Amino acid sequence: MRALVRRAGGHASAELRCGPLVLDTRSSRVSVEGRALSLTAHEFRVLAFLMHRPGQLVSRTELIEHIYAQDYDRDSNTIEVFVARLRKKLPPGLIETVRGMGYRLVCTPP
Repeated sequence: MRALVRRAGGHASAELRCGPLVLDTRSSRVSVEGRALSLTAHEFRVLAFLMHRPGQLVSRTELIEHIYAQDYDRDSNTIEVFVARLRKKLPPGLIETVRGMGYRLVCTPP
Protein backbone atom coordinates (compact mmCIF):
# COMPACT_ATOMS: atom_id res chain seq x y z
CA MET A 1 0.00 0.00 0.00
CA ARG A 2 2.80 2.44 0.91
CA ALA A 3 4.55 1.70 -2.37
CA LEU A 4 1.40 2.54 -4.30
CA VAL A 5 1.01 5.80 -2.40
CA ARG A 6 4.67 6.69 -3.08
CA ARG A 7 4.31 5.92 -6.79
CA ALA A 8 1.11 7.94 -7.02
CA GLY A 9 2.97 10.87 -5.45
CA GLY A 10 5.92 10.49 -7.80
CA HIS A 11 8.11 8.78 -5.18
CA ALA A 12 9.03 5.42 -6.71
CA SER A 13 12.18 5.22 -4.59
CA ALA A 14 12.17 4.24 -0.92
CA GLU A 15 14.52 7.16 -0.22
CA LEU A 16 13.26 10.68 0.24
CA ARG A 17 15.85 13.47 0.02
CA CYS A 18 15.83 17.06 1.19
CA GLY A 19 19.21 18.73 0.91
CA PRO A 20 21.57 16.80 3.25
CA LEU A 21 18.64 14.88 4.78
CA VAL A 22 17.81 11.33 3.62
CA LEU A 23 14.84 9.32 4.88
CA ASP A 24 14.56 5.64 3.94
CA THR A 25 10.92 4.56 4.17
CA ARG A 26 11.76 0.85 3.95
CA SER A 27 14.24 0.70 6.82
CA SER A 28 12.77 3.66 8.76
CA ARG A 29 16.21 5.28 8.94
CA VAL A 30 17.12 8.92 8.71
CA SER A 31 20.55 10.39 8.05
CA VAL A 32 22.07 13.83 7.62
CA GLU A 33 25.18 13.92 5.42
CA GLY A 34 25.58 10.18 5.97
CA ARG A 35 25.32 10.42 9.78
CA ALA A 36 22.45 8.35 11.21
CA LEU A 37 19.89 10.12 13.38
CA SER A 38 17.98 8.55 16.22
CA LEU A 39 14.29 9.49 16.04
CA THR A 40 11.26 8.35 18.00
CA ALA A 41 8.42 6.75 16.04
CA HIS A 42 6.35 9.93 16.21
CA GLU A 43 9.26 12.14 15.17
CA PHE A 44 9.86 9.82 12.21
CA ARG A 45 6.20 9.99 11.17
CA VAL A 46 6.12 13.79 11.37
CA LEU A 47 9.32 14.06 9.34
CA ALA A 48 8.18 11.49 6.76
CA PHE A 49 4.88 13.33 6.32
CA LEU A 50 6.72 16.61 5.73
CA MET A 51 9.24 14.97 3.38
CA HIS A 52 6.45 13.57 1.22
CA ARG A 53 5.32 17.19 0.74
CA PRO A 54 8.52 19.25 0.35
CA GLY A 55 7.88 22.97 0.05
CA GLN A 56 4.17 22.53 0.79
CA LEU A 57 2.43 23.98 3.80
CA VAL A 58 1.25 21.22 6.15
CA SER A 59 -1.22 22.18 8.84
CA ARG A 60 -1.01 21.05 12.43
CA THR A 61 -4.37 19.33 11.95
CA GLU A 62 -3.03 17.30 9.01
CA LEU A 63 -0.09 16.16 11.12
CA ILE A 64 -2.34 15.22 14.04
CA GLU A 65 -4.66 13.22 11.76
CA HIS A 66 -1.67 11.44 10.23
CA ILE A 67 -0.09 10.50 13.55
CA TYR A 68 -2.98 9.86 15.92
CA ALA A 69 -6.34 8.13 16.06
CA GLN A 70 -9.44 10.23 15.47
CA ASP A 71 -10.31 10.56 19.15
CA TYR A 72 -7.05 12.36 19.97
CA ASP A 73 -7.19 15.68 21.86
CA ARG A 74 -6.56 18.23 19.11
CA ASP A 75 -5.77 21.01 21.61
CA SER A 76 -2.60 19.25 22.73
CA ASN A 77 0.77 20.76 21.84
CA THR A 78 2.46 17.45 21.01
CA ILE A 79 3.02 18.38 17.35
CA GLU A 80 4.90 21.49 18.45
CA VAL A 81 7.00 19.32 20.78
CA PHE A 82 7.84 16.84 17.99
CA VAL A 83 8.77 19.66 15.61
CA ALA A 84 10.96 21.28 18.29
CA ARG A 85 12.75 17.96 18.88
CA LEU A 86 13.24 17.47 15.14
CA ARG A 87 14.68 20.96 14.80
CA LYS A 88 17.30 20.12 17.43
CA LYS A 89 18.34 17.01 15.48
CA LEU A 90 18.20 18.43 11.94
CA PRO A 91 20.23 21.14 10.22
CA PRO A 92 18.91 24.65 10.95
CA GLY A 93 16.22 26.06 8.68
CA LEU A 94 14.88 22.77 7.30
CA ILE A 95 11.51 23.06 9.04
CA GLU A 96 9.87 26.45 8.66
CA THR A 97 6.91 27.59 10.75
CA VAL A 98 4.21 29.56 8.97
CA ARG A 99 2.60 31.27 11.91
CA GLY A 100 -1.01 30.30 12.47
CA MET A 101 -0.99 27.96 9.47
CA GLY A 102 1.48 25.09 9.90
CA TYR A 103 4.90 23.87 8.85
CA ARG A 104 6.90 23.60 5.64
CA LEU A 105 9.98 21.53 4.84
CA VAL A 106 12.44 23.78 3.03
CA CYS A 107 14.67 21.76 0.70
CA THR A 108 17.66 23.28 -0.99
CA PRO A 109 18.60 21.91 -4.41
CA PRO A 110 21.59 19.55 -4.43
